[in-house]
Amino acid sequence: MTEPLLSVDGLSISFPSERGPVRVVDGISFGVGREVVAIVGESGSGKSMTGRAIMGLLPRRAEVRASRLTFDGQDLTQLSVSAWNRLRGSGLGLILQDPKYSLNPAHKVGRQVEEALVLHTRLSASERRERALDMLAKVGLPDPLRAYNSYPAALSGGMGQRVMIAAMLINRPKLLIADEPTSALDRELQDQILTLLKSLSGELGMGLLLISHDLQQVSRYAERVIVMRKGKIEEQMPAADLKDANSQYTQALWAARPSAATYGTRLPVYGGDA
Repeated sequence: MTEPLLSVDGLSISFPSERGPVRVVDGISFGVGREVVAIVGESGSGKSMTGRAIMGLLPRRAEVRASRLTFDGQDLTQLSVSAWNRLRGSGLGLILQDPKYSLNPAHKVGRQVEEALVLHTRLSASERRERALDMLAKVGLPDPLRAYNSYPAALSGGMGQRVMIAAMLINRPKLLIADEPTSALDRELQDQILTLLKSLSGELGMGLLLISHDLQQVSRYAERVIVMRKGKIEEQMPAADLKDANSQYTQALWAARPSAATYGTRLPVYGGDA
C-alpha cells in the first residue's frame, strides 16, 4: 500500500480561554491520497479548522498537536515560515467559500492567476500568460482572454469561483483543499464547479480534500467521506455507503438532507449527546 500524500495522526487543536484551553479538534486521524475525500459535519464540528491546520493558516494563539502531520514526506509541524511559503501554491492549494473575498479587486484576473507562477517558477512573462490562459480555458471560462484582462468586479459569482480554481491549480499542486467552495452559488453552479473539480483532480493526478456540510453533494462527488462531530471523527466510509452509515449521527445527517420528498415537512433532529 502506497504512502498517502497527507497523513494526519492524532491531530488536536486548542485555543486559550479564561477557563483554560478549549479543544476544537480532538485527536483525529486520517489520510488522503490522489483521490477525492470529503470532510463533512455541521457548523462548529472542526472541519474547517482541520483544513486550516493542514495549510498552516491557524492563528498564532492556536495550539496544534499531532503524533504525525505530514504532506508528501514533509513534517508540517516543523516547517519554517519560508518553507510554508514555498509549499503553499506549489504542493498545497486552498479554495475558500466566496471569491469576492479571495480575489483582489484592484488587480486584473490574469495577474492574480499568474501569482503562483511568479513566486514558484522561473517562467517568462509570455510563458506565464500562456499557461494562465490555458488554465482559464480548462476551468470552463468561455472567453479566457477576456477574463484574463478583466477585474474581478466584472465577473459573475460562478466565473469568480472558476478563476479562483484556476489560480489554485496553475502551479499544479499535489493536494487541493476546497473549503465550502460552492456555498455562495446556486445549485446548478454548485454541480458545475464540483464536477469541474473532480474532473481536474483526475486529469492532474491531484488529491482533493473537500470540506462541506452537504452530505447529498459529497455522496455524488467524493470517493471517501470523513464525518466530524464536536471536533472528533464520528465515522469514515466510502461515499457510496453514506445512506447505510453505522453511526446514528451520520444517519440523522443523511435523513435531514433537503429533497422534493421532504419539502414542506419538518426534518428529523438528532437528539444524541454522546
